[in-house]
Amino acid sequence: MAAHMANHERQFQIWVGAQTGILKGINLKENIGANFTDLTSLEKDKEIVSLAWLNDTEDKVLLGLRNGTVRLFNTKTTEYEEDVVQCDVDKGLLKGLGVLEDNRLVSCQESGLVQIWERGSDEATAGFSAGSNLCRMRQHPTQRNQVATGGKENDLKVWNLERPTEPVFRAKNVRNDFLDLRVPVWVTDMQFMEDSSKIVTCTGHHQVRVYDPSSPQRRPVFDMSFDEYPFISMAMVPGDKSVIVGNTQGKMAEIDLRKGVVGRIYKGFGGSIRDIQCHPTLPLVASCGLDRFLRVHDRQDGTLKSKIYLKSKLNCLLFSSRDFTQDDDQIGRKKESRRKTAEDEDEESEKIWRDMKTISDATPKGEKKRRKGAGTGGADRESQVGRKKRKPGRPQDV
Repeated sequence: MAAHMANHERQFQIWVGAQTGILKGINLKENIGANFTDLTSLEKDKEIVSLAWLNDTEDKVLLGLRNGTVRLFNTKTTEYEEDVVQCDVDKGLLKGLGVLEDNRLVSCQESGLVQIWERGSDEATAGFSAGSNLCRMRQHPTQRNQVATGGKENDLKVWNLERPTEPVFRAKNVRNDFLDLRVPVWVTDMQFMEDSSKIVTCTGHHQVRVYDPSSPQRRPVFDMSFDEYPFISMAMVPGDKSVIVGNTQGKMAEIDLRKGVVGRIYKGFGGSIRDIQCHPTLPLVASCGLDRFLRVHDRQDGTLKSKIYLKSKLNCLLFSSRDFTQDDDQIGRKKESRRKTAEDEDEESEKIWRDMKTISDATPKGEKKRRKGAGTGGADRESQVGRKKRKPGRPQDV
């Protein structure tokens, strides 16, 4: 199947990384997936733990593996290119990848080690520690030199990679609870809000919080809880002050950050939701997890648009930002054009048949009269002769 679809790069709208180390391309129009990894050479240490686009054209994907290797996959040729980076596997799993200007990369590992790499270089050009037990690093979507980090007992920090000696923002824990006990810290994911300096985080204690680095307050300006299980992943809703979170029990919900209420709840998951991404222009949200399914929901009405079983436990995904519905419009226009052409051809054919003169097999009227006279005249003469020969009063001989 992969070979059949290899020359149709634009058909794949989502790329998914599996625990088995397989990169899967998803075609939402045909509702199928294709594998782009040699199934005979699967190894546990090649599990895909992180995915990122190399450029804005989205023709190359960075794959972070369990063994610290960062590979490069070309979505046009559907082939793997050179290994870009080799991180120290002793520093823990890769918890985030990013791309900087001048062909540089940034990586973050579980130990808190953040490193900057020149593409193709064997050694990092710079590095610093963001604290131990790190769970996630996210890069600012427009200001690429800014990243946010957080983890277990490692609260949110925002870093300027040009001056990484100290974070530009360091979050402060919330006040003690009603028993005057310290609230534990466990940041599992974060996202930068659009057109704002605010940052949204979700925690392993089922909390969603908003921080505003532009204000003097280092504690969250918004804090609410949902359900009772740890959040693992989250995604910002484009053009809206809402966030979609997923927990370890397979529940995904949209939370309105302005009103502080839970909106739509997406159901039907069978395991932990490991990654969520919203399409930047279409009202679609994609999610994957340990139940081996990739799901695509419509954010407007909550309907399930696509559900594809991919056979492997899934860790991460990338949703192409291209508006693939335009291809459907083009296909529709081509079909309509072909249909009109066929109708025009049929109409022309019908016109030819209508204008064609009818040729009858019947004999002309004058010819019929002549033939009628020729055919019946002999019999009439014989009848007249017979009448002349008979004598009156004599019976006819039998």
